[in-house]
Amino acid sequence: MELSTLPGAEPDSGFFFNSSRLRDWPGGPFPNQSVNHTGPAGAKDPTSIIIAIAITALYSVVCVVGLLGNVLVMYGIVRYTKMKTATNIYIFNLALADALATSTLPFQSAKYLMETWPFGELLCKVVLSIDYYNMFTSIFTLTMMSVDRYIAVCHPVKALDFRTPAKAKIINVCIWVLSSVIGVPIMVMAVTKSKDGIVLCMLQFPDPAMYWDTVTKICVFIFAFMVPILVITICYGLMILRLKSVRLLSGSKEKDRNLRRITRMVLVVVAAFIICWTPIHIFVIVWTLVDIDKKNPYVLASLHFCIALGYTNSSLNPVLYAFLDENFKRCFREFCLPFRSRMEQNSFSRARNTTRERVSTCTPSEVLNKPA
Repeated sequence: MELSTLPGAEPDSGFFFNSSRLRDWPGGPFPNQSVNHTGPAGAKDPTSIIIAIAITALYSVVCVVGLLGNVLVMYGIVRYTKMKTATNIYIFNLALADALATSTLPFQSAKYLMETWPFGELLCKVVLSIDYYNMFTSIFTLTMMSVDRYIAVCHPVKALDFRTPAKAKIINVCIWVLSSVIGVPIMVMAVTKSKDGIVLCMLQFPDPAMYWDTVTKICVFIFAFMVPILVITICYGLMILRLKSVRLLSGSKEKDRNLRRITRMVLVVVAAFIICWTPIHIFVIVWTLVDIDKKNPYVLASLHFCIALGYTNSSLNPVLYAFLDENFKRCFREFCLPFRSRMEQNSFSRARNTTRERVSTCTPSEVLNKPA
């Protein structure tokens, strides 16, 4: 949620800052926040200083947890053969997008505190485009995960052909290509401009700028929120009907438990995403279409909260995987406690060898005692 400004849209204060996922108001699909030279960073207003410090502290935690957690998720999927399932391939894509998004937080925190963009135009383009890529790849991936679960539950025979790791990888590539429809133009339009001694990282739309800004925000709301949520809702509605109508989906109780467990995990991840992202999408539309006081401190505080909530989702997913999936939990444990894991494996191996020795020791006597 990078801060940005748009020329020609500033109030008398002349200073704007906006958010990266909410990117770029009025220079992107999300709102700028205007403050009379009392922006969070370097502000005279004590409340603004407190907000800046709170945001920086929160972003620091989200960055550390999100970056380490998502990298660990990707490592587990790549490292262990048993983790290379169709569902986990989609989770890898989601973790990659989240890791990239959380990697931009240090730059955004610095901008809050320094009240300027000190990193140059190249990083400005990278940071802004990453936020849009994250927004679209995340929701597209979650949509495909929901479709994947729908096929697994409602069409188990077709699932054998469709739900393969190879096809999941192809779909992931297609998701990134589709996200480039918005990501590449954002990278092109991202610029740095100096205003009153402050360097701004912002989106510069073609004329008429306000028109294209509004069109962009509405398109983002429709294609990065409303349409995917509708598809996800339909998929899970059909799955719930299917799960209620049959006792066994796969003919095996164990397979059935695994199927329901994975479906539940995907549902929780999707629900967490919707909860974290709905406020900012609603805020953007209200900011765009409703005449509200954009200088009101409560409005600005609400915007900061919505932005932070969106970023928090990127660090929340690895925690959900650890609690809801035994395979991920085991991978995390082996990575974080390698010595303990090795000891457990050695103990298991010794116990297995002891059992084999006992069996081999008993076998001759059993053979001798058998009647002729």
